[in-house]
Order: sequence, then C-alpha cells, then structure tokens
Amino acid sequence: MTTINDLDDFKALDPFFQIIREGLDGLADGGHFFDLLAEDVVFDYIITVPGYPRHVEGRQAIAELYRPYGDTIVLDRCYDLAVHHDRGTGVVVLEYASQGRVVATGAPYANRYISVLTIRDRKVSRWRDYLDPVAVFDAVGWPSRLAVAVGEGARHG
Repeated sequence: MTTINDLDDFKALDPFFQIIREGLDGLADGGHFFDLLAEDVVFDYIITVPGYPRHVEGRQAIAELYRPYGDTIVLDRCYDLAVHHDRGTGVVVLEYASQGRVVATGAPYANRYISVLTIRDRKVSRWRDYLDPVAVFDAVGWPSRLAVAVGEGARHG
C-alpha cells in the first residue's frame, strides 16, 4: 500500500478525518483517513463547486487533491454524524456537518455533507460526495459568471 507522506500538510482537515473514522468504526480498517481507503478507491463529487474535479481515482490522487485544502479553509469541527449502513451491499451513508474559517479572510465557513461509501474488504472502494456549494460561495466568494461558464466548458468540452 502506498504511504501518504507529510500528514502535517492535512492538519486543516483533521476534524473531517476524525468524523469519518468515527462513522466507519468497526466497518473499515485504518488508523488515518487515508488508510481507510482502498489503493484504487474511486471518488465522485456529485454536487460540488465549479472547477473541482468530478471524478478522482486512487488513494494517492485523493491525498494530492486534499493536500492544499488548508490554504483555503481550516476546519474547526465536524459534528452531527449520522451513520446508515446496509450490511448486504456494504454501502454506508454518512451525514455530517462542519464549521471552520476561510484562511485569507477569517470568514466563517459551515457546510453539511452526505457521503455515500462502498466498503469492500474493510476498505472504502467508492465514495460519492454531496455538499452545499452555496455554503462554499458564501464563505470564499461567489464565482463570476465567466468563471462558471469556463469551468463548465472545460468539464464538458
């Protein structure tokens, strides 16, 4: 298994990592968030913000996507965890919320999430993520119509 280096780079996400570990306790193996993921995990960001990748494959690719998160937002806490597990299919639905702040401005950030995970061999093999993009825009600023149009064109073009 590939080792994710420099875990201090991810400190801004520690509350997120903790709530995911809590939600998967007894269902998936791993000491750190990245250890819970299968090497070939597939992430699909179903509802997200313009310019964010919709599909990412591989544990290392997820780590590199998350590595600069703390340059924009630092999470102070994640809470309101609800766990729904279908033992027959291995699907786990996690509902949770976060609070934090925008690094550049100190503006508050709060969001709610639904993550739909598939567990195989006690590792997360698939992750489908849903968040409130309006909450992101309210915290970091709204994209211009041009930026949204360019982002959509790049994704579909």
